[in-house]
Amino acid sequence: MAPRPAVVLLSGGLDSATTLAEARSAGYAAHALSFRYGQRHAREVEAASAVARQLGAVRHEILDIDLRRFGGSALTGDIPVPIGRTPEEMSASIPVTYVPARNTILLAFALSWCEVLGAADIFIGVHAIDYSGYPDCRPDFIRAFEALANLATKAGVEGRTRFQVHTPLLHLSKTEIIRHGLALGVDFSLTRSCYRLDESDAACGECDSCRIRLRGFEEAGIPDPTTYVSRAEGHGS
Repeated sequence: MAPRPAVVLLSGGLDSATTLAEARSAGYAAHALSFRYGQRHAREVEAASAVARQLGAVRHEILDIDLRRFGGSALTGDIPVPIGRTPEEMSASIPVTYVPARNTILLAFALSWCEVLGAADIFIGVHAIDYSGYPDCRPDFIRAFEALANLATKAGVEGRTRFQVHTPLLHLSKTEIIRHGLALGVDFSLTRSCYRLDESDAACGECDSCRIRLRGFEEAGIPDPTTYVSRAEGHGS
């Protein structure tokens, strides 16, 4: 039997790379889906392409949607990216790097492609630990979107398909994700996580995403292959 198709949201970061590897390991024909949505750095889309090739996605689509037209986020508007924050500060409130309704929007595109492919499975690399307070990474949100998918599609209403949103990293810490990704053969040197990449492709080492990534590699006892402008205090040299 041919492998079942699945759509995997692929940002170019380590979480989505590990999620793609998990989908492939589970035997799915992984169709990777990435977006240029007006984020600060197109480099993460280039990273997604490299990851898709490395992990054997059967197809990789990159869609253009312009969320900069709305703004409202440090990733899509003229709002400074926070730096140097502690884990407690990161989790105290929803950060300005939250892009309004982003995962809802991206999952809707993935659902549309699923209907065309005759696929029932969507993979997304959200996790509820070390997740920086994003509301669209919570288990309740994933369950709600899954219910919507089965109510709002022809395939779901006709009973031909029961859509499932897979979140294999949901209950893993960043350290556990890194270890799991390495076990699945992910080349983390291809991934990009920084919100403030410079022109030389070096990560800042100080934004929330860098600090969470650095701490994860440090706790895993594994060198982070990313090049940093500076290493966050307490996270190596």
